Amino acid sequence: MKKFMIFVIDDLSGLGTPEEMKAIDAFNDQLRADNQWIYAWGLEKPETATVIDNRNDANLSTGKPLFDAAENFSGFWLIQADNPEIARELAFQASKACNRKVELRPLH
Repeated sequence: MKKFMIFVIDDLSGLGTPEEMKAIDAFNDQLRADNQWIYAWGLEKPETATVIDNRNDANLSTGKPLFDAAENFSGFWLIQADNPEIARELAFQASKACNRKVELRPLH
């Protein structure tokens, strides 16, 4: 099986509604039942991020996220699927479950 990331894209309007959380839980349960689940988690707001650069002992920290954007990643699923087409279908299901756009990427 190949591994993929499904990133949740959020406009920072707030956490999921109770209905969205139920749909996400059901999607997660189906991933587990189909042996496609590896891991999933939510991320804190972008303003809690910092970019660290310690190349050549630079010891730099920006105190802010890499990108200043209206949309950011608010969570992710790490899944496994037999092929990219199945992963794509799972990404469509994930988008519906969380009621947000998602980005699908294969892992090396």
